[in-house]
Amino acid sequence: MSSTEPKQSPPIRPDVAGADAQPPVETTLAVEEEGAELSISHEEFEGLQRELDQALTKADEHWKLYLGAHAEMENLRKRAEREVQNAHKFALERFFGELLPVRDSLELGLAAASDVVDIAKLREGVELTLRQLTTAMEKFGAREVNPLGAKFDPGQQEAMAMLPTDQAEPNTVVQVVQKGYLLNERLIRPAKVIVAQAVPRPAG
Repeated sequence: MSSTEPKQSPPIRPDVAGADAQPPVETTLAVEEEGAELSISHEEFEGLQRELDQALTKADEHWKLYLGAHAEMENLRKRAEREVQNAHKFALERFFGELLPVRDSLELGLAAASDVVDIAKLREGVELTLRQLTTAMEKFGAREVNPLGAKFDPGQQEAMAMLPTDQAEPNTVVQVVQKGYLLNERLIRPAKVIVAQAVPRPAG
């Protein structure tokens, strides 16, 4: 052979020639598998978007309902505060109105007493005034406790003294020193009374 014959290059190994151009087969498959996990269809995406829109719409509706309920509760609270304040201010308004005729009667009685000496008329005027006052008190649930002749009741009465007597049963009210009063069946003032006691029998 001649020395001028061209030199042949050594064959290129297939595993080296494309090493920088293509990734390994295993890496490509991993990327493809990962992409497959993340990919969704257009229909699925639109369905998720619709569900998200519906959820946002409901959340907005609930928020508006909450704001409306909160405003209503605030209005109720303010209204209740005003009603309580008015109740405190005018709780005695009706009672005061019922007492005005009683005051008028007392003033008329005093004016008449300066000119008239008739005791009968004066007594009649006082009795009329007392009836007016009693009626006014009853309209508001007030009731007197006058237990004369009844058994002593420590829940509504206060014993001022014990009186030995044969004229009444023991533990019976024989005298009312001061009447008691109930307001809507609640004790406001107990009646002050004197209670009968058995007369001690002489020994022997």
